[in-house]
Amino acid sequence: MNGEISKSSAQPLSVENAKELLNSVDAFLFDCDGVIWKGEKLIDGVPQTLDLLRSHGKKLVFVTNNSTKSRKQYAKKFHSLGIPVNEDEIFSSSFAAAMYLKVNDFPREKKVYVIGEEGILEELEQAGFTALGGPADGKKNIELKSNCLFEHDKSVGAVIVGLDQYINFYKLQYGTLCIRENPGCLFIATNRDAVGHLTDLQEWPGAGCMVAAICGTTQKEPITVGKPSTFLMDFLLQKYNITTSRMCMVGDRLDTDILFGQNAGCRTLLVFSGVTNESTFQDFSKEVQPEYYTNSIADILKYI
Repeated sequence: MNGEISKSSAQPLSVENAKELLNSVDAFLFDCDGVIWKGEKLIDGVPQTLDLLRSHGKKLVFVTNNSTKSRKQYAKKFHSLGIPVNEDEIFSSSFAAAMYLKVNDFPREKKVYVIGEEGILEELEQAGFTALGGPADGKKNIELKSNCLFEHDKSVGAVIVGLDQYINFYKLQYGTLCIRENPGCLFIATNRDAVGHLTDLQEWPGAGCMVAAICGTTQKEPITVGKPSTFLMDFLLQKYNITTSRMCMVGDRLDTDILFGQNAGCRTLLVFSGVTNESTFQDFSKEVQPEYYTNSIADILKYI
């Protein structure tokens, strides 16, 4: 570990504080990208670490800002990587977006336009909403010519923007028109992560750049439902009878994972296996401080 980091209020994980953390926490909340895996590659030591925590009676919950998959699709990914995880242990930003509409009594006759991928569409369908857009609109083109009027569905009452590898000019125009011209149309962001480990070797643009594009064209700020918003925490608290002070949020991002944990009153553990490394932590740490930091969650095996 870099010696400079220990000068901050955050502490490196050690034998002493790891055991104290284990004994004082009933549930561990894990981010996925950069903590459990990078792209389709599992991070070394993760299955053994999760097995150890389960053997100590800890509840494990997976809270991800990546909206490209639904909870059901994420459960399949976990199983394909050899990790048994139930769908109800997964809380994704795609699920959060659908639940935001549900708890706020979004009219069933209204439609939802999606700048995002299948995960959002599937969660909206599960919640009983009618969705438009998604990957299918990634194949549509626009002809910019005289007397061209771009038509959009006037019954769209919400636009949800998430990570979208199929984003194009058509989607940007459609979402913009809905927000600007449909009375009361909601602008919802699954999350605003700048980048993410979509493959094991590189960071890629995150949902934040898609959201920023719509912010720019509409001159409006979205309702953000993913981390660091504590909207998902409301569902966690309903499901698990555990106070937030006895939860530990484990993540690789200070501005989403760690801030989410702090906002909710959880204990926090930052890992350097994803977006944040020792150098970027030192630059950012004055604004958001984790309680503990370590290289990866596999280090827990060494200390417990």
